[in-house]
Amino acid sequence: MEEKEVLLTQEGYDNLEKELEYLRTEKRAEVAERIKVALGFGDLSENSEYDEAKTAQAENEAKIADLENKIRYAKIIDESEIDTKTVQVGNVVKILDMEFDEEETYTIVGSTEVDLSQNRISNESPIGSALLGAKKGEVVEVNAPAGVLKYKVISITK
Repeated sequence: MEEKEVLLTQEGYDNLEKELEYLRTEKRAEVAERIKVALGFGDLSENSEYDEAKTAQAENEAKIADLENKIRYAKIIDESEIDTKTVQVGNVVKILDMEFDEEETYTIVGSTEVDLSQNRISNESPIGSALLGAKKGEVVEVNAPAGVLKYKVISITK
């Protein structure tokens, strides 16, 4: 299976590294201790604590493998290469919703760093992908489940 690159800011990459370190050390030790305690309860065929601890171990190992994969294929966005002539990953984009006459501001990030509460949207999302390459003043159309939405690019910053 061919892996695609994972676009990350330096901050996003550092956060993945921190989370991976936590899962490899503290979380692994915590789960191992749960397994050890559960083994002390005896008969494994009716030991729900043991089953839960083994499930937690499998989930932790899967998360570690996922993070290692993301880090392996990470492409860190070089902030010095980000320009503001066209929308690209790393830009902060202010747009005008043409239908509702409302302004929104989004930061375009890779899919790993999406945080809708902070208006950080993926370059792979319908709005994010429609905005990529757009210039200030340009109107882009977004194919959304609700129909075609139109947005005007008001500003592009870093």
